[in-house]
Order: sequence, then C-alpha cells, then structure tokens
Amino acid sequence: MNNPTLERKAQEMELDADRCYQAILSRDQRYDGKFFTAVLTTGVYCRPICPAGPPLAKNVTFYSCASAAEEAGFRPCRRCRPETAPGTPAWAGTSASVSRALRLISEGVLDDGSVTDLARKLGVGDRHLRRLFRQHLGTSPLAVAQTRRLHFAHNLLKETDLAVTEIAYCSGFASLRRFNSAFRNAFKRSPSESRNPSTIKAKKTRQAPDGFTLKLAYRSPFNWDAILSFLGPRAIPGVESVDHGVYRRTIELGEKPSLLEVAHVPEENRIELQVERHAIKDLLRIAEKIRSLFDLNADPQLIAADLGKDPTMKSILDRVPGLRLPGAWDGFEIAVRAILGQQVTVGGATTISGRLVTRFGQPLKEKWIASGGFGLTHLFPSARVLAQASLDDIASIGIPKPRARALQALARSVSEDKVLEDRSGGLEGPIQRLTKLPGIGDWTAQYIAMRALGEPDAFPSTDLVLKKILEAHEAPPSIPGKNKTRRPDERWSPWRAYAAMALWYDHGNPQHPSNSTQAKVKP
Repeated sequence: MNNPTLERKAQEMELDADRCYQAILSRDQRYDGKFFTAVLTTGVYCRPICPAGPPLAKNVTFYSCASAAEEAGFRPCRRCRPETAPGTPAWAGTSASVSRALRLISEGVLDDGSVTDLARKLGVGDRHLRRLFRQHLGTSPLAVAQTRRLHFAHNLLKETDLAVTEIAYCSGFASLRRFNSAFRNAFKRSPSESRNPSTIKAKKTRQAPDGFTLKLAYRSPFNWDAILSFLGPRAIPGVESVDHGVYRRTIELGEKPSLLEVAHVPEENRIELQVERHAIKDLLRIAEKIRSLFDLNADPQLIAADLGKDPTMKSILDRVPGLRLPGAWDGFEIAVRAILGQQVTVGGATTISGRLVTRFGQPLKEKWIASGGFGLTHLFPSARVLAQASLDDIASIGIPKPRARALQALARSVSEDKVLEDRSGGLEGPIQRLTKLPGIGDWTAQYIAMRALGEPDAFPSTDLVLKKILEAHEAPPSIPGKNKTRRPDERWSPWRAYAAMALWYDHGNPQHPSNSTQAKVKP
C-alpha cells in the first residue's frame, strides 16, 4: 500500500519510498549502498541494514547517495558506518551522464580538476551537469567527491593504525586543517575522537612493518573464481600474476614502484588489498582502481534480473551467479593488450605482451625483486615511451608492422590527445574516436570500451566466439509495430558487456553441458 508520507520524502530521485522502508524493516542486504535512510528526529543517516531499531515512517526520508544526506545536514550513523557500505552502483541512475560522471569522480577527476573539467570530458555544460546531479542524486558533483574522500578517511581511522596526518593526505586533502574542518562538519566529531584505541592497537600487531592491508566491500554474489579465470590467462608476464587465488601486479603512481596483491575474503563480502607501506599516500587512487578492476560497485542482482529475462542468459547466470565485468588498472594497458590480441589466441597475445614489457617496460630494482616480487619484474611501458619508439623497434617483439603502427598511433593519441579520457558522446563517442585510429576496428574499440572505460553496454559483436554463439540461437521475435527483427544481442541492453562476459565464460567452462565430451577426455 502506498504511503503518501514516504512518497513525499523520496527526494525526487527515482526511489520507491515504500520499498525503501520495507528494506530497512527487514534489513535487506540487497539494498545496502543503494540508498540511505535519514532520521529526522536524530539527525543521523543509516544503511538499510543498520542494527538499530527501525524509525517510524513519518520520521524518515531517503537519499540515493551518502553525500546528499550529508549535504542536507545529517551525520553518518556510528553503528552501521555508511562509509563501509558497498559503493553506489555507477550505472544505477537514470541519467547516462550522471552515471559516467560518477565513474570519473571515482577515478579522481575532481581531486585535481573542476566540475567544468568533468563536464568537458562528458561533452556537456557544467550547469547542465550540476542540474542532473541535483535531479538524480540530490547533491552536487563536488559534494560527491568530498564524501568519497571523507568516507575513505573515516574507514582508515577505524581500520588502520595510520596517523591522522597520513590519512588526511592519502585521502586527497591538501591540508590537515581543511581535512579536520570537513571531517568535523560531516561526522560531528574530530578525526582523533573517531578512533578506537583498542582497535588501533590490534591493527598494529597485525600489520607488517613494510606492508599495509585494506578491505573493500562488494555486493554479493561475487564470483571470485570466474573473474580470476578471466584475468589469469591474460595476465601480462612481468607485470601481473594470478596464483593460488591471489592477484598481484606492479604499479607506479608516485615516486617509487610498488607491488600490490588482492585476495578474497568471502565470509566478509570483501576483497583484501595489500600494498607496500610507501605507497599509502596514493591509497585512495589505488583502492578506486582496484574497485574498477574487480567491478566491486556492480549490482549483480539487478544485472542478473535484467539479463535473466532472456532464457539463454538466465541459464548461464544461474550456473555462475555473481559474474563481474573485469575492468582495468590502466586504460592504456588494456588498449595495448586488445591490439596485441587481434587475430591471435589468448595465450599468444599474453606471450607477445610479455615481450613488449621486456623490451619497453621499466625494470624494477634487483633488491626489490629479491624481496619477493612473485615473478613481477617490470612496470608496463607508458604511452609516452611507446609513442617515441620507432616502428621497427615495436615490430621487433614479433608483430606485423601494421599492428606496430596501430600501437604507436594509440600511444600518441593517448599521450597527446587524451583519447581514453574523453567520455563525450555516450558509448558511441569513444567507439568512433578509437576506430579512427589505424588498426583499430569495432572489436578492439568495443573491448576497450568494456574494460578500459567500464561501458556496460559495449559488445564486440564481431568476436568469433560470440558470433558463433549468437548464430546458434534463434533470433528473438520482431519488435512490436516494426517490420524488422532486433540483433540477438540487443535483447541484453543495457548490460551487453556483462552478457559477453557470461557467454565467454560459459563457452570456456568445461562443466557446461555442451562441453561435456571435451571435459571427459581431459587428463
């Protein structure tokens, strides 16, 4: 039954107030991070799973993101800790521009830039972007960015032994004074008052002196084995490795190269990120890149519900729930890997990628490697390095000159024109810009859009495996009122990238019924 009181309080942001209230009554995990409940009588806002007793319906209002609640004057609950909720799904909004803006904000665009810079990347005016944020989220881009930094800082205060000054700077604040002021305004107490001394003492005993651990939440289900089965064969030798359920790679965000590793903690619905302690000043950027790489902000139940309307896709997702869309640590790295993967096997592309790294990547110091680099010996070459390399040098890794020319053109476009930073024109804009480069066709551009740009509706329809699968399925009925049929993949929009991942995984899964003969003869 509709409740007029709640309907008035849904803040014009596509929230079903009655459903939200039922979610907080049942503490429904499925809604965690999708909305926040502000209690008018206490001035606090909570996650739907807050253990505190549910407030009366007349005393609550709902916000689609934490920054909107904070901007309205509510402080985060100290029991359910909204900063530990899974991230807001980047594609949950009704506006594609807002969705892409949220992704760019998570990548740190507003850490050093302005809303005007953000709007320019999206191809819209800054006033229009601010209006869209007010309409769909009830807050501003800058408020979203600040809440992101403050929540990250609050989580570090609770979970680590880092000094307050360290936390301020690694959370993206330019000064300790500004951090203290913003923190007190949001949480109604100082950073030092938010710490639990006994927790910090325990953390000091568990943290290695040269290492640092951080846990990142996700929405279940999360198919860790499936995402590693995709990343493992594609891991770039010398740069990445997947071994015994752990992902490792080399990185360089500041002055010194570092090694990070990621493992799964299924009982907590989190993944565990470990970085070397000297890299903590870039911890916020590292955490966001890992969230993107492992698609931690996705809403798998929403995606499965939409895709599951198609019986073929429902059958696959029922067998492998919680599939994610593997993202990228670095967009240029994925784009290079896509070009090297043209018309060769996954294994062949991995071998060639290793040669590229050996020839053009920066070697890590021997002392660092000897300390336990897990076979990780290089940083991936930058766009500037490949842009300056000669065609013959690039081709010497064992690729045809046209492909070497494509790599060189991509590198120049990334370093000079920032082609991977321009998100204007929706999905088609980046596809058109990429396919104008020599040697990049639709398959390569769509794959880059999927992984490097995080476009959930990208679909490399010319992929040989996908074509074979699609041709095996009968085309769906005609669109009502039209005299033409849809392409088979159009039924999966706006989640076609996830559909592609499901089909690729299913095709290579020996437990699939169609692969049973092959599975029996395997040694």
